[in-house]
Amino acid sequence: MSDCCGCGKTIDVKAMQAGQRRVLLIVLVINAATFLMMVAAAVYSHSSALLSGALDNLGDALTYALSLAVIAASPLAKARVALFKGLLILAAAGAVAVQMAWRLAHPALPLFEGMGVAGLLNLGMNAVCLYLLTPFRNGDINLSSAWECARNDIYEGMAVIVAAALVWLFGAGWPDLLIAAALLVLFLRSALRVLRGAWQELRQGVHAAG
Repeated sequence: MSDCCGCGKTIDVKAMQAGQRRVLLIVLVINAATFLMMVAAAVYSHSSALLSGALDNLGDALTYALSLAVIAASPLAKARVALFKGLLILAAAGAVAVQMAWRLAHPALPLFEGMGVAGLLNLGMNAVCLYLLTPFRNGDINLSSAWECARNDIYEGMAVIVAAALVWLFGAGWPDLLIAAALLVLFLRSALRVLRGAWQELRQGVHAAG
């Protein structure tokens, strides 16, 4: 009887991991495709907010790839990967800051039409990713950090649309930089949250191993 129960648990774990792999693969493909679309739109529209969103999508694609790689790994390995994810988000924030500085030195009026269309497409794709990852939001550090990225994407998508509307309303480029600055703060807060959670998991794993 105990053997049967053990087999049942093994099957359940494998089924759960298969479901996680399927979801992560889908959101990985979505974010990779959205990244390419956002980069093209950012170049076309001269938008810092769009480029910030594109960098976020690239970071998310890398994050989901890492999450996919460690689904069956130990909690300690997942914590280490989560730590790396936090550093990726931090790197994205740094890239946004550099791009904002470049835009300040080379001002240009963004094209709100391109920003709006790209923002709406981005928000729709991000909503799909969040919906797929929400059932795993309270799981292990691996999936919860992936959900954190997807939630940030919703804020980022809405922010880009707001930036496009404000650029149209005021006929100026400052709303684009303002929204990019707000996204920068969001990325920094998210990075700190993921890094803090990963550090706690690492400490617990090291203590348990000792």
